[in-house]
Amino acid sequence: MPLSMLFGILALMLILSAFFAGSETSLMSLNRYRLRHLVKLKHPGAVKTHNLLKRPDRLLGLILLCNNFVNNFAASIATVIAIKLYANEESIIAIATGILTIVMLICSDVTPKTLAAIKPELLAFPAAWIYTPLLKILYPVVGFINLFVNLLLRIVGVDVKKNYYDTLNKDELKSIITEAESLMPIRYQKMLLGILDLESATVEDIMTPRNEIVGIDLEASIEDIIERIKTSPHTQLAVYKKSIDRIIGFLHLRKALIEVNNEDFDKQSIINLLSKPVFIPESTPVHTQMLKFKSEKVRIGLVVDEYGDVQGLVTLDDLLQEIVGELITDDTTAARVQNDGSYLVDANITVRELNRITQWSLPTEGPKTLNGLIIEFMETIPEPGISINLHGYPVEIIKRDKNTVKLVKFLPKK
Repeated sequence: MPLSMLFGILALMLILSAFFAGSETSLMSLNRYRLRHLVKLKHPGAVKTHNLLKRPDRLLGLILLCNNFVNNFAASIATVIAIKLYANEESIIAIATGILTIVMLICSDVTPKTLAAIKPELLAFPAAWIYTPLLKILYPVVGFINLFVNLLLRIVGVDVKKNYYDTLNKDELKSIITEAESLMPIRYQKMLLGILDLESATVEDIMTPRNEIVGIDLEASIEDIIERIKTSPHTQLAVYKKSIDRIIGFLHLRKALIEVNNEDFDKQSIINLLSKPVFIPESTPVHTQMLKFKSEKVRIGLVVDEYGDVQGLVTLDDLLQEIVGELITDDTTAARVQNDGSYLVDANITVRELNRITQWSLPTEGPKTLNGLIIEFMETIPEPGISINLHGYPVEIIKRDKNTVKLVKFLPKK
């Protein structure tokens, strides 16, 4: 065989080796979720690739069988060329092996694999058209190899016949959404993150605390009650006697405002307009309560603990805020970013809401408000001017009253 033909065969083997090496990397580097999307769109190359990847053991067996054959054949051809050119040199075989190793490493291994890792679809889809019929032709050989491979893997507890698709847990999906800044506005990112957190959030996490519930005390004078009805910014008010624990019902202000100017309007008129109060266990998941509000056709309820004591109040708007966040409320009033990068934060804000606004990771398992988190951390009510490192976040206490922290400043991390 003339040298020109030998060099031609060697070049062909190097090209085939590059193809097998690159296609292996490209097929294993494909984004499986994008691949499934293309399969739904009936992309021909994606469909064939998806079918091949259902049994990666067979695909890898085929690629490595072909690649090893090509590499060994290339080594044999290089040896024949070296002997023909330098028959009298004793070390020519070693020299030829060294040269071929470098050439194959650069041209048939690193370069195609790097390209395949960067642009996997460029080579994976065309390769699928070649591997599909090739697998049928070489299936007896590939099947014989896989028989021993699968046996060895089964010894270590791996069953390759099961289809193990890539699955994402909630934290991984949240990371993908957080990194998708170029694909969607930040407000939509927060909305999606809020939906993912619905499974772990309870009504206790988002309720209005007991001390902030605005209501009507029937023990007050009728003049004070009427003034509260006319000036209240809320659409529904809790009506009770002396204490919120003795609640009678909820008053819808739209009904009350129609009758409030009547001369015979009195406390009994208010009682007649009340709707039955709804009580919600504090451990109820947010998504469950949303369904209950929908089925019972109510929009407000009182959150109670295991002893039946009222702990707070939750509305349908509060539940929706967990999803749409700033689209229906102005979060900037509770946490305002300053020119130096610090945050001035109302300590009554819930920890979940603060995490959503700032993308921080303050713990939400314990106290539900920032005030509670600071007091639990300090084991006392800190004085203004005190600075602490709150779970990795530097905080300065700005304002407090007798029994709560009112305003804090989160300093930029160094």
